[in-house]
Amino acid sequence: MQIRAGYEIIYECPQATPMILMLTVHPSRRGDLITPHTITFDPPVTAHDYSDTFGNVCTRIVAPAGQLTIGANFTINDHGRPDRVAPEAQQVPVQDLPAETLVYLLGSRYCDTDHLSNTAWSLFATGPTGWARVQAICDYVHERLTFGYKHASVTRTAWDGFNEQRGVCRDFAHLAITLCRCMNIPARYCTGYLGDIGVPAVPDPMDFSAWFEVYLDGGWYTFDARHNKPRIGRILVARGRDATDVALSTAFGTARLAQFKVVTDETAV
Repeated sequence: MQIRAGYEIIYECPQATPMILMLTVHPSRRGDLITPHTITFDPPVTAHDYSDTFGNVCTRIVAPAGQLTIGANFTINDHGRPDRVAPEAQQVPVQDLPAETLVYLLGSRYCDTDHLSNTAWSLFATGPTGWARVQAICDYVHERLTFGYKHASVTRTAWDGFNEQRGVCRDFAHLAITLCRCMNIPARYCTGYLGDIGVPAVPDPMDFSAWFEVYLDGGWYTFDARHNKPRIGRILVARGRDATDVALSTAFGTARLAQFKVVTDETAV
């Protein structure tokens, strides 16, 4: 299948403001692009790309005073299959984990493991392990949190979400990641496009979304506590420890978001 995706984002800055953007399709999906992924700026600005420590593509700009429109439109191939389900996948003992996965066991800005460790062990220590344990965590988070765009908060941690019992997709991901890490399962945060493909239409269609990946049996597997079922058509943009590492934009000064439009649609081949 083919997916047409893109966005138009408008910022208003009172003065020239340095920014880091994380809006480019992840290098792992670069070979699937049918048309180039090019970020456009109106008015034109100088942009420089670099790779961060997690392998994501970051774009440095200085937004001019006034209004800046950032956009992209592209078409990408996708296998069209739902997220892989592997019930046989087992948890790897900490001492046998590859060194590069260990950072995803540690607490981070939004994944405050120190606050939730006792809770995690009380909930999941005597249950199944491996894939089934991660699914049990997803089931728990899916039931505990109430989704709503009005619940969005840039400061809400996993512990906050656990107590407030509400949030948006990033809060579902943060709480599930934190509970996995507390149970010694490496878990990393993912952001990207997720259109309503292969599911009934909803009044507020998905666009940019957050999910997570866990390390089991020598590989990374996708989970989504917000939807809690395999989905079709994820287009990865970035991975990191939590939302801090993969913010769509980071402004070093005042930048007011004036417009945010995203398109993610299946197209005829």
